[in-house]
Amino acid sequence: MRYLQIALLLVLITTLLAAGDNRQRERHNMVTRQIESRGIRDHRVVRAMRRVPRHSFVPSYRQRQAYDDTPIPIGYGQTISQPYIVAYMTEVIALESEHRVLEIGTGSGYQAAVLAEIVSEVYSIEIIPELAQTAERVINELEYTNIQVKQGDGYYGWEEEAPFDAIVVTAAAEHIPPPLLAQLKDGGKMIIPVGSPFMVQNLMLVEKKGESITTTSLMPVRFVPFTRDSD
Repeated sequence: MRYLQIALLLVLITTLLAAGDNRQRERHNMVTRQIESRGIRDHRVVRAMRRVPRHSFVPSYRQRQAYDDTPIPIGYGQTISQPYIVAYMTEVIALESEHRVLEIGTGSGYQAAVLAEIVSEVYSIEIIPELAQTAERVINELEYTNIQVKQGDGYYGWEEEAPFDAIVVTAAAEHIPPPLLAQLKDGGKMIIPVGSPFMVQNLMLVEKKGESITTTSLMPVRFVPFTRDSD
């Protein structure tokens, strides 16, 4: 009986290790096929995408889709973004290890975790209380100590922690919120989808140099709407 118990335990351990390895293999394939093949070259972004377990941020009933080339619903009308879009937005803002980044729209927490693999501090705001709580729990379970999550209206940013080297907005706004521009450092960059809800929007790169603000349209995208407290 003892030998049988040991054998069953070894089978269980082997199964668990194999499952973990499969997820790692899926993540590796995701990066190779969806990220690098589309031109993402920043080694820090590629490394972050390889390290962050996307399946940890996906609802349990969506686990099999965790590494698919698609956004995934996470409840409350929100989604976890397509992996390529996460990588692209992260690369475009040209992050450095000492940077402090503000994220508007925590959602699942996945984008925040990718940012946290690269920079020293991430401040993330989520307007939906349930998502903020879930994201914070997952982030803590994964032992990210450089991410702070706050529940609130992201339109106003996080003034007490400003200024920021970069701002990542993960929901489509009809215009660029002035408070976010004010909280961007001189020389800082913001990436934000701009356009009407439920339609194709433009992913915009915003750069601040002194009193000058320049915007560049990067690509058409489709993000969930920017939600406000008054909505």
